[in-house]
This record gives sequence, C-alpha cells and structure tokens, in this order.
Amino acid sequence: VQLQASGGGSVQTGGSLRLSCAASGSFANINVMGWYRQRPGNERELVASITVTNIAQYADSVKGRFTVSRDRAKNTVYLEMNSLKPEDTAVYYCNMDVLMERGGRWGNFVHWGQGTLVTVSS
Repeated sequence: VQLQASGGGSVQTGGSLRLSCAASGSFANINVMGWYRQRPGNERELVASITVTNIAQYADSVKGRFTVSRDRAKNTVYLEMNSLKPEDTAVYYCNMDVLMERGGRWGNFVHWGQGTLVTVSS
C-alpha cells in the first residue's frame, strides 16, 4: 500500500490550501484516515482524522478553520485549510489505518504518506 500526498505550497496569512492523499495497492478497507503535521522544532502532531463512518475530530488549534473529508470510492482523504496562519507552517503527513493481508495474516496496518510542505508567510 502506498499513500501519495499532494497540495502543499506557500500562501500568505489568511490564505487557503487543499491537501489530498490517495491510497493505492491491495487492501480490503481503510478505517481511520488522518492528517498529522510536524512544525519546525516540534514533534509530529495530529491535525485531523476521519473514521469510515465520517466522524471527524480536530486539534483545537485548527477547529473552525480546517475540514477533513474522505472519498471512499477514490480511497482519498482531503484536508481543506482556510484562514491559514504562520503557525500552520509544517510538513503535513497523511496517515491511514488499512485492513490488509500481510504475511498470510489479515490485520490493520498503519501507513504514512511522504509529507507535503505547507508554508504560511505573514
């Protein structure tokens, strides 16, 4: 399973960006999809996640500004980011909990995308 993220870039404060992350490969289902970020000098943190039943949760710092969504047919998760602030500058990583067969066993395995850089200038 491979995750391909896209959509990062540079914007000014108050701008918007939309990130996408598509999964490809052989698997049965994708449970939770999410976005994490790693800001300079900080550890990776959860930004938003969405379950297979479309229940979303957000970090307090992005509530009301970011929206996570998923397209089950496309195995894709999106992150719509509005009212961006300089403190949103980070490398954003998508994350998926995938039900798949590995080594003759079925189970849920976590996969990460390659990271996409978001830079917000003041």
